[in-house]
Amino acid sequence: MRVIAGSQKGRRLRGPQGPGLRPTSDRVKEALFSILAPRIDHARFLDLYAGTGAIGIEALSRGAQAATFVEPHRASLRVLQANLQLCGLASKADVRACTAAAFLKRQTQAERPYDLVFADPPYDEIEDGLDLLSALGASAMIAPDCLVVLEHRSKLVVPPQVGGLVRLRQYRYGDTTLSMFSRQPEGDHSP
Repeated sequence: MRVIAGSQKGRRLRGPQGPGLRPTSDRVKEALFSILAPRIDHARFLDLYAGTGAIGIEALSRGAQAATFVEPHRASLRVLQANLQLCGLASKADVRACTAAAFLKRQTQAERPYDLVFADPPYDEIEDGLDLLSALGASAMIAPDCLVVLEHRSKLVVPPQVGGLVRLRQYRYGDTTLSMFSRQPEGDHSP
């Protein structure tokens, strides 16, 4: 695993440890950040299901102002902290040792809302990801023009609307799909 672009370009990151861990491939990460490029500079980035922190670290490397990493597993948290130290990005990071659902329940409002949210729940727990989208759509912690990205298995059918979030587009990369969501405009209640 490596940082693809920005201030940390080429930096090798420590990888995941343990069975069942599935880091986002470089191909998908590159595509994701090509999509996010116009929005990343000075953004507040929320990395749910952060794992080793590779996505949030990539966001910081490319100019995000700050990133919050949410990860409940101790082994992944140790790797995440080591990667932040390795890259010299710990001062721009807020690491939360809890589940994404617990984080959303505790954080009803951020001092400054998040501009970009990335969620990559375990593929066998995708219902949690859809519940998470619904909670995010109702939350004051995301900016009105926030872009929410859900990484999921391509064969999963993701509805066009989840709570207050509307799917804008999907990008398929083999077995992986990135579904992009934003808030439904005020007064628009169509799916």
